[in-house]
Amino acid sequence: MFSLRSLLRGVVITALVSVFGSSGASAGDFSRVVIDPGHGGHDRGGWTGKVYEKHLALDTALRLERYLQASGYQVTMTRKSDTFISLPRRAAIGNRYRSSVFVSLHYNHSWRRSVSGLETFYYRAESKPLAEAVQQGMLRRVKASNRGVKFGRYHVLRASRNPAVLVECGFVSNTRERSRMKKGDYRDAVARGIAEGIANYRRSP
Repeated sequence: MFSLRSLLRGVVITALVSVFGSSGASAGDFSRVVIDPGHGGHDRGGWTGKVYEKHLALDTALRLERYLQASGYQVTMTRKSDTFISLPRRAAIGNRYRSSVFVSLHYNHSWRRSVSGLETFYYRAESKPLAEAVQQGMLRRVKASNRGVKFGRYHVLRASRNPAVLVECGFVSNTRERSRMKKGDYRDAVARGIAEGIANYRRSP
């Protein structure tokens, strides 16, 4: 027979779950990856000459989609063509799926032409292990400077209810990296590295 204290404890827990909800997917328990190719349409992102971030991000995302699907993941893309999608809309697409992680793909740009390398951003602490796994996955496949895993206040990360990261796959503004990212082999290596990072994250405790 339940005591009054136990009964009250159960009521409180039920109320808290009702108000706050349970957290989104975590390592080991997600089945879907929402891929968010940055920019698109009139928003070309970072660019130098005719090399536009929006095109690089979409091509890398489509390659990542294929790798993930081949590994048995369900995949949702926020865009699959050169179209503009608002930041709130991108986050809303990711939030449709409770058992998922959100990966936003970008290529960087800086007024300092010498800056180069890969970096991955997260906002909530629960997303940091995913960011670390993705960053390490890319570095295993791509020879580039490691700019690390960093806290970032990007809208798509702040608005995501699931583990979410924003990946910067190299600098369009850097002559050497721009030359590399124009080649399919580079974008394919980045995509494969991210896919492997996601798999490693899923296998983590």
